[in-house]
Amino acid sequence: MSHLTHKNVHNYFKINGFHLNAEELRRVAYDYIKEGNSNEQVIGEFLLDWFDDKEYIEMRTSGTTGLPKLVQLEKQAMIQSALATGDFFKLEPGNKALLCLPVKFIAGKMMLVRSIILGLELDIVEPSTHPLALNSKVYDFVAMVPLQVQNSIEALKNIKKLIVGGAKMDASLEEKVLPLLKTEVYETYGMTETITHIAAKKVGENVFTVLPNVKIAQDDRGCLVITVPTISEEPIVTNDLVEVVRENQFIFLGRIDNVVNSGGVKLITEQIEAKLISKINTRFFVTGVPDTNLGEKLILVIEGEKQDFASDFFDVLDKYEKPKEIVFVPKFKENENGKLLRKPSLL
Repeated sequence: MSHLTHKNVHNYFKINGFHLNAEELRRVAYDYIKEGNSNEQVIGEFLLDWFDDKEYIEMRTSGTTGLPKLVQLEKQAMIQSALATGDFFKLEPGNKALLCLPVKFIAGKMMLVRSIILGLELDIVEPSTHPLALNSKVYDFVAMVPLQVQNSIEALKNIKKLIVGGAKMDASLEEKVLPLLKTEVYETYGMTETITHIAAKKVGENVFTVLPNVKIAQDDRGCLVITVPTISEEPIVTNDLVEVVRENQFIFLGRIDNVVNSGGVKLITEQIEAKLISKINTRFFVTGVPDTNLGEKLILVIEGEKQDFASDFFDVLDKYEKPKEIVFVPKFKENENGKLLRKPSLL
């Protein structure tokens, strides 16, 4: 299928119930830009970019692998990513999909590209924290961020396959609610540089499996290195600590920039948080702050009003994992992707 180009539109493709070819899509794009709301204007601009004569689109990264920067994503690489997703999740032409993510980010762009290339019947709704509030239609494939999932539990019965990305899923949501649903829920791993996800795992499991044509390795820091020849000639080096289980599977341990070095002991904050998840019923994270004696001391930051905890509260943690202080913050800050800003200086 390598003969596909960005000028191709699958015969089965529909947008909001209408079959549209490339020329008709361009006309819709102009209408969106001229008369649409802010979300539709972004969709229109992307569609015009997609069908122009350039071989790439430009967009800003989210800063997962470093500082945000402007990158050129090859359209052919985006097509290959769409095909890999279709293969991995067994999507068929005519499957019904929902776009409820902002198209200014890569995840929203790729839902459009997948639909055009794979022949999905795509409905578009205004991005919101309650994307299924007015919906009773059954969809084969939907992508959401965790907050949207949290707010849509009752309506998830209308989705057959759901992929969740953009931020880490809340473990209590993962453990208590999602296994009871018939919906197949996958957490995805990826970033702008990899053109959305390059791996996925079913909720409740801890091992990610990579998509077709993706190769993985670790660097000398223990961080994930991704090689996807269809996307990038150079390997993509991440700051994510992983354990490579098999040649196509890995376990995400945490981000190296979140590691706290306290008195010479390296603490992976995400692993400590996983142990505390059943004990705290609001959002929280652990992080390090400068300390004269230890270099960094570990603190627990909890969203909400101050509360008292029993003396055995930290018994689930190893000796060095126990926070030296608990800080309460009325409301956590997030970036526009919904990712928690975990740096103490931003509290």
